[in-house]
Order: sequence, then structure tokens, then C-alpha cells
Amino acid sequence: MKKQLKDIRNLFLGSVCLLLAACAGRPSQTNSYEEKPVITVTLEPQRYFTEAIAGDKFKVLSMVPKGSSPETYDPVPQQLVSLGDSKAYFRIGYIGFEQTWMDRLMNNTPHIQVFDTSKGIDLILNNNDHGHGNGHSPHDGHIHAVEPHIWNSTANALIIAGNTYKALSQLDKANDAYYMARYDSLCQRIQHTDSLIRQQLSSPEAAKAFMIYHPALSYFARDYGLHQISIEEGGKEPSPAHLKELIDRCRAENVQVIFVQPEFDKRNAETIAQQTGTKVVPINPLSYDWEEEMLNVAQALAPQAEAK
Repeated sequence: MKKQLKDIRNLFLGSVCLLLAACAGRPSQTNSYEEKPVITVTLEPQRYFTEAIAGDKFKVLSMVPKGSSPETYDPVPQQLVSLGDSKAYFRIGYIGFEQTWMDRLMNNTPHIQVFDTSKGIDLILNNNDHGHGNGHSPHDGHIHAVEPHIWNSTANALIIAGNTYKALSQLDKANDAYYMARYDSLCQRIQHTDSLIRQQLSSPEAAKAFMIYHPALSYFARDYGLHQISIEEGGKEPSPAHLKELIDRCRAENVQVIFVQPEFDKRNAETIAQQTGTKVVPINPLSYDWEEEMLNVAQALAPQAEAK
């Protein structure tokens, strides 16, 4: 079955490459001077950072659309064709989509410059509790044992912003001052977000531990000294024994909030909540509205601070 899927994928990619070549051989129907150059990024939060700095100089497209999991998403043919028109690709670092697709995509679009916006970040290595190990199947989860959700952190966001500014300046040296001014403005917003989060979490009522189905807030937890407890077991639904253990941990650590993401089943979170009186809170760490999502997490962990 795995071989069949691999063969189908390779055939799919080969067909798209032929389509790319055909498109490249056609003269453009539009006036190129009227079009903005394109930058492709992996995720919507990256599009937020990139657009904040690039302003009106570039059009920014995300490969993983809203509502899709970047661990398992496969691009559609039109996206691959559009990628051929990009001037650069900004990768987030270690997410499943990139582990599966980046080499093949770049081999077939060699003119595209690739920039890694995770450079300089102090990475968290996954342990077996999260079940992401060192498996080589592209859809097993987080490959190379690196926790990939680096954007869910104000400290990391500053580094991502810096890498994005450097990339844009390299691509378009003539507008460096423009990008620098917008980069400075973005950094101020990120620092303001961090200040608001710290203010909320400093409340005596603020939680010190939280549960989440898929462990996407590891860097957020590290930033603010919190304990993240993942409901997933080995990247899959928890077993009945593990579910009982989670209920016990929820009570022992006085967990008040269980976060659920839209792309994952929330039934196990609701089961734990019913047994412990914990609140289930929907979040979307893949949202374009990065600042709003970071503040939503903090507000859920410190509800009394929000009311003051």
C-alpha cells in the first residue's frame, strides 16, 4: 500500500512538472510590470510575518491553506504550477509538509531561492511522550525529532521576523530601508504582544499547566514556564489506559484548560473535561492572525486577568 501511494505521488509530481514546463514555455498573457513578484511560504502565520515586512512590494502565498494540517498536507496541482512563478520560498524549518515535499519541489523549480526562517532558533527536541520519534514515513508526524511549531512563541517570532527581513532585503536591496522600517514596526508589535501575555500570566489565578490534543504550544510553554500535556499518544488517539492517566494528571496538576485545534478530533478532550470539570477551549495555532491567537491562549490560561 505504501509503495502504491509513493508511486501515485511520483506520477502526480511528474505530471505537474510537465505542466510547469509547458507553462514556462508560454509567453505571459499579462503585463509583467503590473504584477508583484511572488513569495511562497509554508504556513499562514508565516504569511502574516512576511506581509507585515514586505508590504506592497511582494505578493505572498501560503502552500498549506487554512483548515489543513501542515503535518500531512499534499499540494494541489495549481499550487505547484503557481510555485513556478515565485521568486523565493520561505520555509518554516521542520514541519511535515516541508519534510515530505521541499526537496522535490525545489528540484523542479531550481530558479527559486529558498530561505529558512528558523535559523538561530533554540529548537526543542521531541521525546517519546509526543510519539514523533525518528520515523521516516512522511506522515508519521514530526521527522528528525524536532518540535516544528516554532512560530507559536514571541521569542521565536522575533527571530523569524529577523530572518524574513534579511531575506527580503537580499531579494530586493533597493528597498532595504522600506523593509527595515516595517521590520522595526513588526518587532514592536511582537514585543507588545509578549508584554501583554506576561502581564496576564503573572496573575495568581493563571494556570501553570495545560492540556492540548496536538502539542503545538511547546515553545509558548517554554517562553512562559508552563507545562504542556499532550493528549496524543504516538501521534494517534490515546489508548483507554493513557486516557485514564491523562485524567489523573489533569487532576494532579490542577489543569483548568484543554486546548483543541480545528483539524483534530475533540472527543477525547471532551471526555477528559467531563471527568475533571476542565474547560475545553478552541484555538487555531495555524491562523494568519498570529497576535490574536497568542493572546487568546494567554487569556484562556488567565481568565481572571482578562476580566480586570
